[in-house]
Amino acid sequence: MENLENPANVASFTAWDYVVFTLMLVISAAIGVYYAFAQRGQRNSRDFLVGGRSMTAVPVALSLTASFMSAITVLGTPVEVYCYGASFILTCLSFILMVGISSELFLPIFYRLGITSTYEYLEMRFNKATRLFGTMLFIIQTLLYTGLVIYAPALALNQVTGIDLWGAVISTGVVCTFYCTLGGLKAVVWTDVFQVLIMLTGFLAVIIQCVLVQGGVSVIISDSTQGGRINLWDFDPNPLRRHTFWTILIGGTFIWTSAYGINQAQVQRYVSCRSLLHAKMSLYVNLLSLWAINLCSVFCGLCLYSVYKNCDPWMAKKVSSQDQLMPYLVLDILRDYPGVPGLFVAAAYSGTLSTVSSSVNALAAVTVADLIRPYFSLSEQQLSWASKGLSVFYGAVCIGMAGLASLMGGLLQAAISIVGTIGGPLLGLFTLGILFPCANSKGGLVGLVIGLVTSLWVCIGSQIYHPPPESTRPLALETHDCNFSMAENALLNLTYSKQMDHINSDQQEQALDRWPFLADNWYSLSYLYFCPMGTIVAIVVGLIVSLLSGGRRLKLEPGLTVIKEDLTFYKIYKILKQRVRVFLNKKSGETNLAFCDVELDITKIHHIEFSRVLK
Repeated sequence: MENLENPANVASFTAWDYVVFTLMLVISAAIGVYYAFAQRGQRNSRDFLVGGRSMTAVPVALSLTASFMSAITVLGTPVEVYCYGASFILTCLSFILMVGISSELFLPIFYRLGITSTYEYLEMRFNKATRLFGTMLFIIQTLLYTGLVIYAPALALNQVTGIDLWGAVISTGVVCTFYCTLGGLKAVVWTDVFQVLIMLTGFLAVIIQCVLVQGGVSVIISDSTQGGRINLWDFDPNPLRRHTFWTILIGGTFIWTSAYGINQAQVQRYVSCRSLLHAKMSLYVNLLSLWAINLCSVFCGLCLYSVYKNCDPWMAKKVSSQDQLMPYLVLDILRDYPGVPGLFVAAAYSGTLSTVSSSVNALAAVTVADLIRPYFSLSEQQLSWASKGLSVFYGAVCIGMAGLASLMGGLLQAAISIVGTIGGPLLGLFTLGILFPCANSKGGLVGLVIGLVTSLWVCIGSQIYHPPPESTRPLALETHDCNFSMAENALLNLTYSKQMDHINSDQQEQALDRWPFLADNWYSLSYLYFCPMGTIVAIVVGLIVSLLSGGRRLKLEPGLTVIKEDLTFYKIYKILKQRVRVFLNKKSGETNLAFCDVELDITKIHHIEFSRVLK
């Protein structure tokens, strides 16, 4: 193996790499064909969109993981760690809070109501206008996010591996549309299971080879520590700091709750489970797979830094953007193993396929449930055909939206900004409906609009006036061991430094000239706080408007707000309380058969006791 700190031009894709990559696409399509034949007797749209409510916990859990662990995770998270440090691993803590909130507050209500679209709840709780507004926001959010998911990885892989850009984009969209249209939700779920396994395998291939090349895990950790990448415990409460313990924990909890608690792509999987227990278990099993993928992606970032700590490929002009660093690393360290680089690229595209298929299926579901069924008198067979037609339509639209993704910034931050900016106000609206019985339709709609305007304002402003370096705090990148002369190396570092200073000074001067307070504070807010801000504004404004417009007199149908019987801790408390009561009754002799003067059927007595315990 050559010296990896002085990388030569890395190899391009070989025939075996294309074979492995193509095999992944073929297997994904084959799963759709299988379920098309297995379910050829399905007669209604519910079978197609929610799998006939027959799914079990484990496949749904892996599908939940795959839905938002896209190629952005495979390519973007390691680069985040490489440039800013491993603090992003703290999202594992926000996953715990997200699972607890989603399983206890949102999931029981959606499952109990038996809805196909999340936004059906908004009409039940508020009114039809709120439902339609929520549906349209979801469609816009999903199309933007999916366009980024398709285009950005294709661009990164194209410029490093030589894979044709639009060939990759179109093949991704076509394969997803194919198995979504043929097999419905069951095909999407089981394809997601396969793709999660491919993602983990791709990560492990890179990690194992990096550990072997670098001489052990301890070397990678030591290099990362010396380079300042192990920066986990930054408790600075300043909301302008891009990543701290608090921004990741608080912002991450809101963002992931908006993604897993109320997002149609996820709720559609919960309600496909055969029971509420399976639905809740799917979330907790999903937590384990989220941890596994997040830990692998963060460690890949540390491997990336350890390998290139003295010669950053981006500053050395080996790649044109930082999003290309992971495929560059893979081709560099695995070029002697034909087919293995193809496995990593398959892992990246597995993430893309899983996210796009989930999005296409969810978009078809909300369109049928919210925009077609309430307004057109169609038979179940016609709705089933409409669902399939919409899968084809949205697959084509997602491919078209990929062109807009070229305007986005870094993969990870752009994706989280899209999810948080629109998802935050929607989370606030659902929270209003579920937790506050006094919230009415006027408060809900006004709160949603004001929350959306606020989050869009700060998000768009932050794109125009970028936060200063003291807020983002990028870590140092080196080129002193690259194959340059000393003069070239010094010139490169000087040019890079001047460029960054010039960009930052121009941005700051432009911002300060126009909006000094906004640029220094409002637009410099951490992007992880876009979602919490939208949520909190929607709730506060919604409550104020509701109370001023007679919300206290509102009478709701039962089951639309959270009740104590939905909470797992309350159920455990009831069971324990009943068992203690039974135990004390036995101690006091109330159920002692020796005191009974009539002959009793002992099987009936046991049945009665068992029933009392269950209650």
